[in-house]
Amino acid sequence: MKRFFLLPLTILAFLVSFPGWTRIPTIPSNCISDTPLYYISFDSTKIHYEIRGSGRPVLLVHGFIGDGESWKKLPLYDSLITAGFMVITIDLRGNGRSGKPHNPEAYAHDAEAKDIMGLMDELKISQYSVVGYSRGSIITARLLVLDKRITKAVMGGMGADFTNPEWPRRIMFYHALMGEPIKELEPMVKRVQALGLDQLALAYLQKEQPATSKEELAKVTQPVLIICGDQDTDNGSSKELVKLLPHAVQASVPGDHGGASRTLEFSGKVISFLTGQLTALTGKMQ
Repeated sequence: MKRFFLLPLTILAFLVSFPGWTRIPTIPSNCISDTPLYYISFDSTKIHYEIRGSGRPVLLVHGFIGDGESWKKLPLYDSLITAGFMVITIDLRGNGRSGKPHNPEAYAHDAEAKDIMGLMDELKISQYSVVGYSRGSIITARLLVLDKRITKAVMGGMGADFTNPEWPRRIMFYHALMGEPIKELEPMVKRVQALGLDQLALAYLQKEQPATSKEELAKVTQPVLIICGDQDTDNGSSKELVKLLPHAVQASVPGDHGGASRTLEFSGKVISFLTGQLTALTGKMQ
């Protein structure tokens, strides 16, 4: 893999000289605030990411019709940095400043999880936590199955429906983005078009979206926080998802699917989980 930095050579040398995550240095904010970082993934797709802060690495995985910048609008982002974490954001392929292949095969076979694991390889990170929201939680589930470097995971805005490979909601989104008239999803399609997003790439993301089976989830050994808004029913039952993970803990915060992650309660409970103030082995969190 090749990595592309638009940083001064002194900072590049500083980054690549550290073999383990515990020794990855703080990157001065004035050097990366407007500077894109890229690496080339397994199939030559360019992946954009950013790093802020220092300390234990936490990867943030955005949801559908989002990108890494989406996290910066939420209280959690700054709170993680203040709490002493190194925060890594990524534009999943098909989104943001990452490559957007117009080939459905480019999104199949855990391509997004492979991009993330490749980035962790590239950064020489040996252990990390991951926080996903909405569709980002679906990718987080794949990482829990595929990457043993994960120490803790947060799955926000997600129930158990994604375990069904023929999930009707996913299929409906795909058809709507491919141009079929589906009245209830017309606002979503109009939003994609109004934002100037790559509608075909987003359609292929839905077409090839991975499912994680109940049997696979039952083998996950890492602690997992399942956190949803108290009015969020978009992706099935979060209580059902908690039952599928051996070391899961559940939390509820105010809000619906679009609003829960914007609350201070969401930020607070995620940080409490990641810092060990709450562990999955102590029981259910309210």
